[in-house]
Amino acid sequence: MRINLAKTVAFSLAAAFLLSGCNIYRQMVIPTPYTPTVNTETVTQEQPIVDNSTVMPKETEQTQQVTPIKKNPIKQTNKTIVQRIPFPEAEYQSLAKTGSGTVTGHIYLVTKDGTKIYGKETRLYLNPETSYSTQWYKESYLGGAKMSKVDPRLYNYLKFTTSDKNGKFEFLNVPSGSYYLIGVVKCGQQCGYSKVKSIRIAKKISVFGSDTVNVDLTK
Repeated sequence: MRINLAKTVAFSLAAAFLLSGCNIYRQMVIPTPYTPTVNTETVTQEQPIVDNSTVMPKETEQTQQVTPIKKNPIKQTNKTIVQRIPFPEAEYQSLAKTGSGTVTGHIYLVTKDGTKIYGKETRLYLNPETSYSTQWYKESYLGGAKMSKVDPRLYNYLKFTTSDKNGKFEFLNVPSGSYYLIGVVKCGQQCGYSKVKSIRIAKKISVFGSDTVNVDLTK
């Protein structure tokens, strides 16, 4: 009887365990940490994509030499045109109109070696001394300035003559007064110029009555 009772109790306990969902025969499983699967193939680092359209070309080591463009130099001059004073017509009209004086002589240049270059068949003139002609003598002849256009009325008061082949000249019937005697001599290499130039010569003279004035017009 005791044996049967023991079997009955054991059977009842086993049934209770089964109904409760417990399994005394199950093994305990210890969880392991998660490890991702790694591809054993060689991993290649991805290269950045380069847009060649935006890449600037590298400068060459050699710099090209640029030849500057030569421009024709502009010729400049510091000389300014000097304006002539108003033509003093009353001053010219007061000058003597007739006379008996004579002005004669030779026109020439002297080179460095002492050679005389005569003004052959060149035109000379006497310009009466006035404020108008004095301005020209000081500003243009002595000062080298370029002057404004001469008043055409001046030619009514000038006396003209022409030298001969030896540079000799003569003015007749010259009224008394003071004048600027003016002439031109042409000279080239003998005077140190590469080409022939017309060289102006001027000199102040005075005439009295019927006197003859001998003048060497030179410089």
